[in-house]
Amino acid sequence: MAHHNDRIDYIEFSATDIPATKAFYSSVFGWKFTDYGPDYVSFEDGQMGGGFAKVPSNSTGGPLVILYSSALEKTQAAVVGKGGRISKPIFSFPGGRRFHFLDPNGNELAVSSDK
Repeated sequence: MAHHNDRIDYIEFSATDIPATKAFYSSVFGWKFTDYGPDYVSFEDGQMGGGFAKVPSNSTGGPLVILYSSALEKTQAAVVGKGGRISKPIFSFPGGRRFHFLDPNGNELAVSSDK
């Protein structure tokens, strides 16, 4: 993946369960993974790279990462179907709609759509 000067280039999340994390994000969003030992895995989503570092426990908070979907209801159903928990159901905001979810590690992310 190309690096972009002065832009977010990589994002790292905490993970209590690396295999469950890989299964969740590959099934729901199609992310590709590269293992770097039992305690770290990197991902590529087609636009940005990042990773998941193994931790004994996780806490919520921090910046909110927002993913995009052209089919919000379908993505929300996939999140739930693969074990994610909805923390804020789909709601409207100026410019579109979005929902928030907790991944298998308790990380909160959002998915938005302009549709």
